[in-house]
Amino acid sequence: MPHFDLSAITHNLSQIGAGFATTLWMWLVSVLLGAMLGFVVALAQQLGGRFVRALLRVYVELFRGTPFLVQLFLLYYGGPSFGLTLTPAMAGVLALTLYGGAYFAEVFRGGFASVPKGHLEAAACLGLTRMQAVWRIQSPQMLALILPALSNLTIVLSKETAVLSVVTVPELTFVLTGIGSATFAYVQTLLVLSACYLLLVELATGAGNWAEKRMTRFLA
Repeated sequence: MPHFDLSAITHNLSQIGAGFATTLWMWLVSVLLGAMLGFVVALAQQLGGRFVRALLRVYVELFRGTPFLVQLFLLYYGGPSFGLTLTPAMAGVLALTLYGGAYFAEVFRGGFASVPKGHLEAAACLGLTRMQAVWRIQSPQMLALILPALSNLTIVLSKETAVLSVVTVPELTFVLTGIGSATFAYVQTLLVLSACYLLLVELATGAGNWAEKRMTRFLA
């Protein structure tokens, strides 16, 4: 029977912990910035003119219609051609933010569209401005409706952080695949990698379920 040696893991726990921390903060920052960007884009599509909506539609379709890996390569390797020189971490966060922002924008746009128009008409009759109606009427209602979609998108972005290893971001995948290549402990490192991403997914799922229960109770 072959011996399942975990020494490659136990001897490199500090490196793995640092890689996990890098993955965690890049994921959280990208989700936060991407959600903010997506909300602004969806709001501008609601309130902006035809030209603004068309321009934002191009952004959404461009980033949803091309692979994330290609976008990352263009930012990191192609950026210097346009005077944009980024570190691997900066390129990773920016790429994840722009990529996630396009998907968040579609989620928020669908949420805004799901609120009955009669609610907006009632708000106008009460003297609320369009922005006040969006903030006080549309946003709370649509947030409760789109929380499952937001949670799912957050999970997707957690796994997209693995792609950042191709531009040498020292995140979890980069660290563990490097350890596997150096020690030939490929099975062990890949199992640990899978367990770490599963942990991130479970954390995101738990947070999403908690937020959904809180929001549903608040609206009830």
